[in-house]
Amino acid sequence: MAQPRFTIGELVHHKKFGYRGVIVDVDAEYNGSEEWYEYMARSRPPKDAPWYHVLVHDAQHSTYVAERHLEPDDSGEQINHPALGRFFDRFDNGRYFSSRYN
Repeated sequence: MAQPRFTIGELVHHKKFGYRGVIVDVDAEYNGSEEWYEYMARSRPPKDAPWYHVLVHDAQHSTYVAERHLEPDDSGEQINHPALGRFFDRFDNGRYFSSRYN
């Protein structure tokens, strides 16, 4: 099993779909249903590599993304998402932090 490249609170950019987001949870390997994978993961990313729960910037939803589709977002700009406060309480030096987790 591969070590996750990203951690909770990191800003990321989706290589294929172009959106920015912040990681709110990490699964060491795919942890969804077979039906979801068959329908949504059309590029068939590996299930035995890390997957991430990401709040999408300027959206209401979150996504579940395979590591190979993400790269660091070095913009240093905050994310706009209504659920941000449920996960983090501060933004510092280009990443989010929570007193609950950090």
